[in-house]
Amino acid sequence: MNFGFSEKEWNKILEILKREPNEIEIGIFRLNWSEHCSYKTTKIFLKELPNSSDRLILGFGENAGVLRLKDDYVVAFKVESHNHPSAVEPFNGSATGVGGIVRDILATGLRPVALLDSLRFGNYNSQRTRYLLENVVRGISVYGNSIGVPTIAGEIYFEECYEDNPLVNVMCVGIGKISDIRSSKAQGLGNKIIIFGNLTGRDGIGGAAFASEVLSDEEDLSAIQIGDPFTEKLLIEIISEIVKFKELIGIQDLGAGGLSTAIPEMAKKGNVGIKLYLDKVPLRAKDMKPIEILLSESQERMIICVESGSEEKFFEVFRKWNVHYSIIGEVIEEKKFLVLYNDEIIADIPIDGLFDVPLRIYEARKPNLNIKNFEIPKIDYDCSEILLKLLNSENLCSRFSIYEQYDYMVGIDTIIEPGYGDCSVLRIKNEKFGIAVKIDGNGRYIYLDPYEGSKIAVYECSRNLSTVSALPIGITDNINFPNPEIEENYYYFEPIFRGLRDSANKLGIPFISGNVSLYNESKKNKIYPTITIGMVGFIEDIDDVLKLRIKENDSIYLVGKMEGEIGGSEFLKVLFNYVGGPVDKVDDDFEVRLQKLIISLIKNNLINWAKDVSEGGFMIAICEALINQNFGAKLFNLKPSIEWLFGEWQSRYVVWTNKNEEFEKLLKDHQIPFIEVGKVVKNSFEFLNYKLDLEKLKNAYFRSLIY
Repeated sequence: MNFGFSEKEWNKILEILKREPNEIEIGIFRLNWSEHCSYKTTKIFLKELPNSSDRLILGFGENAGVLRLKDDYVVAFKVESHNHPSAVEPFNGSATGVGGIVRDILATGLRPVALLDSLRFGNYNSQRTRYLLENVVRGISVYGNSIGVPTIAGEIYFEECYEDNPLVNVMCVGIGKISDIRSSKAQGLGNKIIIFGNLTGRDGIGGAAFASEVLSDEEDLSAIQIGDPFTEKLLIEIISEIVKFKELIGIQDLGAGGLSTAIPEMAKKGNVGIKLYLDKVPLRAKDMKPIEILLSESQERMIICVESGSEEKFFEVFRKWNVHYSIIGEVIEEKKFLVLYNDEIIADIPIDGLFDVPLRIYEARKPNLNIKNFEIPKIDYDCSEILLKLLNSENLCSRFSIYEQYDYMVGIDTIIEPGYGDCSVLRIKNEKFGIAVKIDGNGRYIYLDPYEGSKIAVYECSRNLSTVSALPIGITDNINFPNPEIEENYYYFEPIFRGLRDSANKLGIPFISGNVSLYNESKKNKIYPTITIGMVGFIEDIDDVLKLRIKENDSIYLVGKMEGEIGGSEFLKVLFNYVGGPVDKVDDDFEVRLQKLIISLIKNNLINWAKDVSEGGFMIAICEALINQNFGAKLFNLKPSIEWLFGEWQSRYVVWTNKNEEFEKLLKDHQIPFIEVGKVVKNSFEFLNYKLDLEKLKNAYFRSLIY
């Protein structure tokens, strides 16, 4: 019996231990060697991603990446998934997803200041989708609002392939001083390991293993954790205090796998061993077995390594905030994970061996990609009706009904609100600089063309940052994937990671953190390989952002590429229920050059507003910006072409300016194509031979997604 391990893995365990493992050790190996914790299928691809930068302080291997901003300010950020739990129990699944990513930021020593989420659901009209949507959003809002961390940006899309397996990816951003930073390591012979926060119960046992399997029709709800946001708020305040103590060596979140994974991770990073006294863990449930204590994923728990003799200093803070705490271990010289219960050793595992998981490499076979051109019927289209239909589609309409449930202004540092621009902007208190943050997902393009689709995911995210003059400085990613053991699925990995690598290298920014979520499928369907990109940009002068507003009589320009492909577009999906065709390709050099120019134009006060052209195409980009700022437009110089109006060509912006001569000169000097396409007016929207009342556009766009 190999207890769910492959033959190769089982033999490796026997080699490491030089004996057969007991029940406790099997549980420890099972959690640490799960896909969720070990990345044994994706490690060979992840190592290809650029991961260095002059700004980088903490990178891969830590709970979250940390980058230097300016002076002694730093930013931490990471995205993670809670897909399987949200599919089974959407409220608690999404809520604990928020709690977990917040604690990842806390484990760096920094204070969480913003949340972002990327959500994918099935057919919008299905009863299951409505149920999942309402409860996932409610879980995110209840938890985020309760802990006082604003949800300031996000995205949400609907596609049939996510029907059984929704994607719930949550990103958190933290800000602090360089002196606050802590690693998640344990060091110093005899130094103490302390647990604090909530009590340990039976909830979430086996959660990491559950997240590493294909969803079945019946799932065990005990694998789903239960969140307590009010204790999480206490943890935020506690960490903010104790990072000032020089005796604090390391901080670790208790997430997937609980103590069975967190303690060995701390030991590995510090190149030490740890002795864990399992009977010292404060418990919520009576008569918990040692294996249950060890594997529990009860939420709102943290562990720290502190200098021996300084414990009381930390206890005073814990008592002040009224949380449970206990010394549960100590650093030992021998590099082992020793687990004791009532003075009996119940697990004895070499630390290095525990992290020597055999990699998994599968056969790859190229699937039959649907990339043939779609012949749009040659009929006279009413482009005004197409525009209204696209504005009203669930993938393009306003997300106001979603983000109105989030407290996005708590902390009063949010400058651009969700839905108002292409990304959100946060000020740094008492400083002139700030950051822009964005999260973006891409499934449809990647399904059709994994290399170009993954590049598009990165470039679109950075393009959004450029609309507020933000220079991108780092990337976090979430790889959402179906079963990698199937040859047609495994094929996608190589071109996807190559696209991520090439685009990041062109931008000159590193991947600093991330997450991999595999086996996102059910017996009935599988998701598109979906990449979620989170990105932070540095804004030198926040005043550049505060000046950005559309004004009456502004000229409207289309800037960038003037031709491309319509494959994978929302137009084809909405009008013909078709997903296919060639995906538009990105000219890397042109894309980077264009983004840099847009940033320069904003800094030189030559742009009043800029909008990335993405889903829905040029016309949707114009309408979104105008409607949200209560303006209309009179458009001209338009080509009466479906592809030109609604094609999702890359490397394009819509730009508003009242300094036409200077603006055009710079574009010509940099050899960037452009065309003036209109003027800003009040109350009406005119294009080609159509005239629409602004209220009609608003009625189409401002539909409620949640009832």
